Order: sequence, then C-alpha cells, then structure tokens
Amino acid sequence: MATIVELKGMTWSDPRGYDPVVAASDVFARTHPGVTIKWDKRSLQGFETTPVDELAAQYDLMVIDHPHVGSVADQGCLLPFEAHAGEDALAELANQSVGRSFQSYFLHGRQWALPIDAATQVQAHRADLSSRVTRWSDVVRKAEDGNVIWPLRSPHVLMNFYTLTANLGRPCATSYGDLIDIETGLQVFEQLCAVSRYMDEAFYSMDPIAVLDELANSDRYHLAPLVYLYKGYANEGYRANRIHFTDMPVLGRNGPLGSALGGTGIAISSKTTHPKLCTGFALWLAGAECQSGLYARSNGQPGNALAWSNPAVNAPVLDAYYNTRLTHETAWLRPRHNGYMQFQEEGSEIVADVLRGRLDPNAAVARLNEQFRASFNDRG
Repeated sequence: MATIVELKGMTWSDPRGYDPVVAASDVFARTHPGVTIKWDKRSLQGFETTPVDELAAQYDLMVIDHPHVGSVADQGCLLPFEAHAGEDALAELANQSVGRSFQSYFLHGRQWALPIDAATQVQAHRADLSSRVTRWSDVVRKAEDGNVIWPLRSPHVLMNFYTLTANLGRPCATSYGDLIDIETGLQVFEQLCAVSRYMDEAFYSMDPIAVLDELANSDRYHLAPLVYLYKGYANEGYRANRIHFTDMPVLGRNGPLGSALGGTGIAISSKTTHPKLCTGFALWLAGAECQSGLYARSNGQPGNALAWSNPAVNAPVLDAYYNTRLTHETAWLRPRHNGYMQFQEEGSEIVADVLRGRLDPNAAVARLNEQFRASFNDRG
C-alpha cells in the first residue's frame, strides 16, 4: 500500500495565485501516488505583510514575495534549495528567469524560493477608450482630464516612488545609508504630486486588484500609469472590459527601466518532514514545461521566460507578456534586508502624506532617509 503524504501549502487568494498551484498539485498527485497537496489562501494584503516565519511553522510549501527574504534568511525558517536541488537544475531556472526574478530570492549565498510568477509595475489602459501613453508628462495631462486611476494603498504608493527614482537613473539605495539624495527625492515627489493632486481620496485604500476592477468595469477611467501586471484582466470574459498592459511610461531618458519588481516565488519550510518531495514539486512548478502549459492555462502568470516568449501563452492576454517584457527585464530590485518590511510600511505612509499634501517633501526625504537607516537592525 502506498504511503500517504499530505503536504500543506499557503498561497494568496487571487485566481492568479491560487488556481495554478491547485491545478499543478492535482497533476503532481497523479504522478506521485499517495501524495496530496492541500492549499490555503490569504488576501493580497495578508500576502504582502504576513511574516513568513509564521507560515513556515504551519505549512510545507509557501508562495512568498521577495522583500521577506532578508528576514527568513536570518531566521532559518525556510529550506535553501541547494539542500536538495541539483546545481544544474537551479542554473537552468536562473537562465530562464524573467529579469531579476530568480535573483530576487537569492541572498547570503542561498536560493530561498523559486520564481513562479513575474510581475512589475507597468501601464494598464483601456484601449477602447484611449491610447497608451509613453511619457510621464502624458500621464499628468490625462490626470488633469480625470482619466487616471492609481493604486495608492501601502506598499504600492512607495513602489511608485521607487519606480520613478530608478527610471531617472538614480535608484533608491538597497544597502545601509540614505535611501535617496535630496535632489532626486524632490524631483520625484514633484512628478508624483503633479498626478496625485487630481486623484480621489479613495485611491489611498485601493490595491492593484481594486484599481483594475474599476478600470475594467467602468468607463470613467482610461489609464492606470503604474500598476503591477495582472494578466487576468486581459483575458476575454474576466471582467466587463479587457485591459491592455504595456511598458511603463517614462520620466527620464532611459526608456522603461527601473520599475519596482514584484512577483512571487515558491518556498519550502525548514520544518517540513518531506523536503525532497517539496523540492521536486517546486522545481517542476517553476520549470518551463509546467509554466508554459498547465500553469498558464490555469489562470497563472508565469515567471519563466520560455513561457513569456510563447505565442500560445501571449495570445489569450492581448500579448501582455510581449508588450511589457522590456519593463520586466529592466526592473529594479528593492531592498530585502532583515528589517526592511517595517520600513516598507513606514515609507509608504511618508510618501502618501506628501501626495495628500500633509507633509513637506523636504521633510519627507529626510524622514525616509532616517527611517531607512534605522531599518538596518544590526547597525544600531
């Protein structure tokens, strides 16, 4: 009689996060008799904020995002993939990464997760209402006309700041010191405020899902200038109207580079009693065959570059992967040190206060730099 193994997984509740891992687990179970993987899910906000060590105490497998890597690397709550994955297998996935997705889960000489979903801030627009824009000045004009909607809930309001600083060619710091110089900080705040002065207060409580729902279901707004890619909104029948995703509008002269990288990875708890089985599932889930086929067909947004280059994967989503590839390949990797997650919350509040007219930009830059330095717990 086959041994019964029940693995527990945690992911996030959007169909993009839940459906593909459930479908993949069903296929994996059929090829591994006696093995089942049952998935729980949490909200997007919970996904972005729940400490990974809490999840690792309860689950064998977890879908995480990379800003948590610094804390999990120090806490030892995740199993590094080098423990049970071959060097060649990891090298192959690294070579198949969309931009820095694979690298985003590598820290202190260890790979803590494998990318299964690639995303960064791109442009979303209703092609039936207006054309895409190419420059930030075009975003300002559309905002003046009342056509722009924007996710300004934490942490997305801070991601906007990150994206524009990097797009100018002067990205925020990722190691100890000031986050940003005063000149760049003030320039970016000026450009953000040029748009935010026309934004509804409700946007400060909206995440990308809420914004894309409104953009798809209403004709009031035409454009979300910086929003994480959610390929589902490009699918036929997902919402009332389809959304086109294209490269981000640029502020500097460097093209659509510097967008704040997002996406998700599959990680393994260091407490699992089935590390080899979990590693086998994760490697298959992140691999080109699964990502280009089952994963993409099951509402997934792949993280594997071979899937992104596949015409059959692009066709159902209005070529979203082709049309945002440059932005993804040149995306900026935010800080990941132990202590960063608290700064992300604090920094989001600071940026939001500037955009709402509650805080002077000069004071905000000073406060961002002070809080960023303080987030490095080991520096005192």
